[in-house]
Amino acid sequence: MDLTTKYMGMELKNPLVLSSSPISQKVDDVRRLEDNGASAVVMFSIFEEQIRHDIESLDHLLSAGAESFPEALSYFPDMGEYRVGPDQYLDLIRRTVEAVDIPVIGSLNGVSHEGWITYARQIQDAGARALELNVYYIPTDPDMDARQVEQMYLDVLKAVKGAVTVPVAIKLNPFFSAMANMAKKLDLAGADALVLFNRFYQPDLNLTTMQVEPSLVLSTSAEIRLPLRWIAILHHRVRASLAGTTGVHTGEDLAKYILAGADVVMTTSALLKNGLGHYAKMLQELQIIMENKGYDSVAQMKGAMSQQAVENPAAFERANYIKALEDYKARYMTI
Repeated sequence: MDLTTKYMGMELKNPLVLSSSPISQKVDDVRRLEDNGASAVVMFSIFEEQIRHDIESLDHLLSAGAESFPEALSYFPDMGEYRVGPDQYLDLIRRTVEAVDIPVIGSLNGVSHEGWITYARQIQDAGARALELNVYYIPTDPDMDARQVEQMYLDVLKAVKGAVTVPVAIKLNPFFSAMANMAKKLDLAGADALVLFNRFYQPDLNLTTMQVEPSLVLSTSAEIRLPLRWIAILHHRVRASLAGTTGVHTGEDLAKYILAGADVVMTTSALLKNGLGHYAKMLQELQIIMENKGYDSVAQMKGAMSQQAVENPAAFERANYIKALEDYKARYMTI
């Protein structure tokens, strides 16, 4: 059975990739994942604030809860323990590249391009085979319209693409008013891959302390549906590779993403919950599903249930929403 796939021009031994997470902070853990079948690893994000400011100013920024990030909350559990700076990040990439044979993908998390164009080149020079841009911006200014927000993403992508020669992926959020059009714009701007979707940090209110608190919950398989839908819609409509992320816990989740049209599928929460050995289990489950469904290769399977391939394309649109409500109402009336 052929599990190979291609992502941003890179030949991978299978479609399961470690997404950006604290797991990649340890070279030994990345090596263990490679032994369990990992085909590539996206390093944990280096944040724009880390490049622009010293540790004390970043401590203040994150402790205040302003513009905090899920990955930051994961690997900065205690601000007093924060020690990973830009130089250490580059050194970690070098050591990881030397330790494993799978592609290592650097990750930049920010919102502007001035602060990290040079750093993108340094990540490339450290040995990263590609870059993933995790653009995080909350447009809270009521005078800022959707076109300005979209242009910010496009400007960052174009700036980084102009600074490096390795492939560049951009990790998106699902909140654009016209997702298909935004995907097309990013594709035309040179994105080598679209990663769908980022799980943004959402604040909570503590009624005891009357403070706004960070809250980060690991994903579940139920969260697969939103990115699954958009990958199915975008398959064969953009040149860029498509990566599915969020809700990947089983071989079934992995199979669904591939059937929708994903070139690769990224996971972290499943490993944090079940251990690094769970990686091999998901790949084994995928092979069983492929065998049962008569697929000899991931290439044969890819996009077989995309919007353009299914008998009823409207299933991904409003018509299926109405059907779902009618089905639920029918079940309710029988109770």
